[in-house]
Amino acid sequence: MQLKLLRRNTMYQGKVFNVIVDDVEYPSGNKSIREVAEHPGGAVVLGVFPDERIILIRQHRYPFDDFIWELPAGRLGPGEDPFKCAKRELEEETGYYGTEWNKITSIYTTPGFCSEVLHIYMARNLTNAPDGRKLEEGEATMTMKIVPLSEAIAMIERGEIRDGKTICGILLGERLLQEGRTSGRE
Repeated sequence: MQLKLLRRNTMYQGKVFNVIVDDVEYPSGNKSIREVAEHPGGAVVLGVFPDERIILIRQHRYPFDDFIWELPAGRLGPGEDPFKCAKRELEEETGYYGTEWNKITSIYTTPGFCSEVLHIYMARNLTNAPDGRKLEEGEATMTMKIVPLSEAIAMIERGEIRDGKTICGILLGERLLQEGRTSGRE
């Protein structure tokens, strides 16, 4: 079902997202509104060491006023390629480079009201970046932890990891690694 756009109103332009309110019309002729958080999208990185330990970060998330475990991730800049964003965020947040990269998937985070698309990558053959971590001001309290992939999965099962992008990245990444082990590619 296609809605006919009658009028678009940008109600708020922010640093992270814009709020759009569209007046729309159904094929029946009835009118309605659609509210959209317009977001540029981002990139997420599952950094995997040869022994299948992964990198998690723990940072404060203002909407929940809590510190949560996540995979390294960041917002796309205007016109930025998601892969370049993923490489930048891995280095900035963890102090590591990856030399082998694979795209795992792209996800719609909250398609009922938000246009955000997150691109999830796996980075392997990690090496230390010469300058270490390069945290932004809002990331000053961010900590990092390297855990076995199996422990990260247990953290999901115990409800210690609740972030959607992180759950997707870890579980799909584990599946890809498992397929690699069984096919002899690892």
